Amino acid sequence: MYKWFHLVSANSLFSVYRRFGTNTRSCFPRILSSPLLISRQKKPIQIPAQQTRYFTMSDLEKLPPVDPKTGEIIINPKKEDGSEKTPKEIEKEKKKAEKLLKFAAKQAKQKEQKQQGGNDGNSEKKKSKKKEAEPVPEFVDKTVPGEKKVLLSLEDPSLKAYNPANVESSWYSWWEQSGFFEPEFTADGKIKPEGLFCIPAPPPNVTGALHIGHALTISIQDSLIRFNRMKGKTVLFLPGFDHAGIATQSVVEKQVWNKERKTRHDYGREAFVNKVWDWKTEYHERIKSQIKKLGASYAWTREAFTLDSKLSKAVVEAFVRLHDEGVIYRDNRLVNWSVKLNTAISNLEVENKDIKGRTLLNVPNYDEKVEFGVLTSLAYPVVDSDEKLIIATTRPETLFGDTGIAVHPDDPRYTHLHGKFAQHPFLDKKIPIVCDSEAVDMEFGTGAVKITPAHDQNDYATGKRHNLEFVNILTDDGFLNENCGPEWKGMKRFDARKKVIEQLKAKGLFVDQKDNEMVIPTCSRSGDVIEPLLKPQWWVSQSAMAKEAIKAVKEGKITITPKPSETEYFHWLENIQDWCISRQLWWGHRCPVYFINIEGEENSQNDDKYWVAGRNIEEAEKKATEKFPNAKFTLRQDEDVLDTWFSSGLWPFSTLGWPEKTADMDTFYPFSMLETGWDILFFWVSRMILLGIKMTGSVPFREVFCHSLVRDAQGRKMSKSLGNVVDPLDVISGIKLDDLHAKLYNGNLDAREVERAKAGQKESYPNGIPQCGTDAMRFALCAYTTGGRDINLDIMRVEGYRKFCNKIYQATKFALMKLGQNYQPPAKEGLSGNESLVEKWILHNLSSSAKIVNEAMDKREFLPATSQIYELWYLICDVYIENSKYLIQEGTEKEQKSAKDTLYTLLDNALRLIHPFMPYISEEMWQRLPRRAEDPVPSLVRAAYPTFTPEYDNSKAAKDYDLVLDITKGARSLLAEYNILKNGKVFVETNHEESYETAVSQKDSMVSLIKAIDEITVVHKASEIPEGCVLASVNPEVSVHLLVKGHIDIDAEIQKVYKKLEKATKTRQSIESSISSRDYETKASAQVKEANKARLDSSAAEIEGFEATIENLKRLKL
Repeated sequence: MYKWFHLVSANSLFSVYRRFGTNTRSCFPRILSSPLLISRQKKPIQIPAQQTRYFTMSDLEKLPPVDPKTGEIIINPKKEDGSEKTPKEIEKEKKKAEKLLKFAAKQAKQKEQKQQGGNDGNSEKKKSKKKEAEPVPEFVDKTVPGEKKVLLSLEDPSLKAYNPANVESSWYSWWEQSGFFEPEFTADGKIKPEGLFCIPAPPPNVTGALHIGHALTISIQDSLIRFNRMKGKTVLFLPGFDHAGIATQSVVEKQVWNKERKTRHDYGREAFVNKVWDWKTEYHERIKSQIKKLGASYAWTREAFTLDSKLSKAVVEAFVRLHDEGVIYRDNRLVNWSVKLNTAISNLEVENKDIKGRTLLNVPNYDEKVEFGVLTSLAYPVVDSDEKLIIATTRPETLFGDTGIAVHPDDPRYTHLHGKFAQHPFLDKKIPIVCDSEAVDMEFGTGAVKITPAHDQNDYATGKRHNLEFVNILTDDGFLNENCGPEWKGMKRFDARKKVIEQLKAKGLFVDQKDNEMVIPTCSRSGDVIEPLLKPQWWVSQSAMAKEAIKAVKEGKITITPKPSETEYFHWLENIQDWCISRQLWWGHRCPVYFINIEGEENSQNDDKYWVAGRNIEEAEKKATEKFPNAKFTLRQDEDVLDTWFSSGLWPFSTLGWPEKTADMDTFYPFSMLETGWDILFFWVSRMILLGIKMTGSVPFREVFCHSLVRDAQGRKMSKSLGNVVDPLDVISGIKLDDLHAKLYNGNLDAREVERAKAGQKESYPNGIPQCGTDAMRFALCAYTTGGRDINLDIMRVEGYRKFCNKIYQATKFALMKLGQNYQPPAKEGLSGNESLVEKWILHNLSSSAKIVNEAMDKREFLPATSQIYELWYLICDVYIENSKYLIQEGTEKEQKSAKDTLYTLLDNALRLIHPFMPYISEEMWQRLPRRAEDPVPSLVRAAYPTFTPEYDNSKAAKDYDLVLDITKGARSLLAEYNILKNGKVFVETNHEESYETAVSQKDSMVSLIKAIDEITVVHKASEIPEGCVLASVNPEVSVHLLVKGHIDIDAEIQKVYKKLEKATKTRQSIESSISSRDYETKASAQVKEANKARLDSSAAEIEGFEATIENLKRLKL
């Protein structure tokens, strides 16, 4: 047999044919001088000029036969089984032959270059240098800020690879400037018929940096906002920032001290507050730009700040109303006092540290570490007796505030002491011994408990029950005061602790000390140890409001999900206590309340009777005159400011213009939903409900969705000292490990904590954090949202979604190339009637995916939504685009048009589907698609979201093509198992007529999806399958066979499987040995037993499979 290769000179009229015998190992025809063309059917293919061409038989062995007279490729019209080939099959074979000719030319060129390199006169062979990858040119964005992005051609070298920084540039400013984020109304200013959806964004503190929790909140909220906006609704995503009283003031005070060695008192209140405003302006813009980087589609024209005049007016109004009604009142109670900050702080700002025993901790303003976790036992002498009462305390310095010792009334050890007194060890005062069954557990310790009502929350209640004296022993700065006696006055609290123990030893009253596991309350802002301190403060009575808030949820006016959060909500409100809203700060809303100084009288500032609230000084004066009509007085406004949570509690309605009756209040209140972390359900969400119902008569929102807290990959709480804190901007842009280390020095960690944090960073991010982009991070965070309480964030999973972005980018890029520059989609989306089976199948999947995603989003089920979109994109990329290649390239005109139209429909809808989660890449690629004639939408932000399309619903097509995919998977699996990489022979056997027809009609489709084969044969009976095949069952009616005899080295394959079998056998033996050990049943946990059983079952199945494979291979040798 001979094969002809037709070579045509471009510069002369002659043609040269060379005939090569297939039994010849190689031959070297030489064609001289001129550029050559390889011709088939008068379609020349240019080859660059070279002096000589050398061809080997390995290059030309598979070249098709060529007619020596016409130069046309010769195609055998019959198949191997003798049946006629269809015209389509013949045309396909011709096109394949043309590709082979091109390949031959390329191979010849490479051969010649190699030969020339070996004969250049040098005795030593030149080592070919590996071509280095060319650096990707830097992307230059030529867009004018605020204008629509200037899209470079995807052929531009800078856009060859997906780079999130390139894709995500410029879109946000255009969206914002175009007003796409503003709510849309009907022509007459009403809510659109599709409905209303509005969310008040939780205002981040203006103190500076975002953390990953902010990124999670924005990802979830913005996905819902964009989804509902695309559903055609009137949508408002209302942004704003919180002044964050304590956090902001403490940061500025620290900054002023570090730079100027000045305190706020050196400036004075007004000057210092102005300095904080300057700081706020700078950092507000910084955090705002970070939020925009995350893609939050806020209606920025409505941006609010809790200290704005509009919101401040609402705060004053709420305070005055509640004070006039008696809901806000003044009282002397225990508060969480931060000595370092000199203010009371909320429970949320208290960070509890668990210690197991004796521990030394750093405390601000102390040069040496302070000892905690020690229980000190000491003796109180009983008055008029030689007896002593042994009590224990972890805070010996508080002895000066003891005003009672409690014993259990039923404890026989102390019956004789009822009504007696104990002598204070250091002060000239007698301490009453009281009976109290609530404060004392007679089985614990000695059964006697010291009571310090002014410095302990539990003792406060005991003191109230027994009318004990409340003695404050500390100044606001943490020094012992005059109530401790002259010897002790002015001593720092923890210095006093050591001296008290020394003095007890000297007096013979010290008993012992033991390690004691305990919780240390610390200030999250300063690291200071919190002191319970008795202070006159403003309080909000919450019990009556709580009943209404509970009722609102039980009646369904508000839904709270997930269910555990609703349970917590009820628990908190059913056990609610009054709320301290006073803060001893300068930055914040100053309490709009005034003390009446009556001339000639000394009245207590703790007495609410002498206070009046006023919206201004004139109103306060009027109220004071009404209270004391005949008195001369002056008014002095309270120096304190309000707890930040008070203004935050008014957020849903203060941002809409309350107390005025505004159009926004009428339109958007109550909000559709409030989305936030479950950890502030009580501190913020419940207070918004309490105050919303109280001040407006309506619930502030109809739905509360609580998301999880983000932890690191090991499930640990994120902490600066652990080095596992994730900055979302680092995830977006990427950061090296050294740069992560450098950021630690910008915080307030000490040297040892920095080193510990470095080690933590190295463990969590050994290679730094890779550049993932905003889209990948948002998608990952939404995919993590399952309704659980915690998210264990693995950066590698986020990076995985960056690869998903790359898949979208490259697939769309490839599809646009296949559509061509002149492609114009139909004016309307819909079926043409010319769709192939794979098109019907993918459109069915598109429609069902849209249905699943819409339902999931409406139910706030983010994992099913993201999973379905992810799966759809993979079906488009890995199945449809691969399958459509032969339709677009080799199909009839109708088939090509239909395949392209379907491809366009898929891209258009799939990009719309993913837009709420990945706003940047979806916009970038969607803007490159040609528009339908009836589609005037300028941006995906305002495009319609895909929904279920009944026209595409085709369960039969879905079933039929699923069979095609199952056959393909079976064939691929066999090819992989036997390592056949090319020229594979696959047979599909089925006696089920419908399956047979499907397989026959989809042979080309299956071949396009399986790289290692050229054709598939479909048969009715197993007898039609040639010998030497292996089998894989697709379903009870269909099997796939692969011809392996002659394609593989059977002995070598058997040896490979034997090695795998040996390894699996050893694994099984190891597990069996462990299970059969003597103490296994008693010592192994149920979890371990279950895991071992699963491993044993898996090993057994693996062994069975390997043994079957070996037997199959042995049979092939026969």
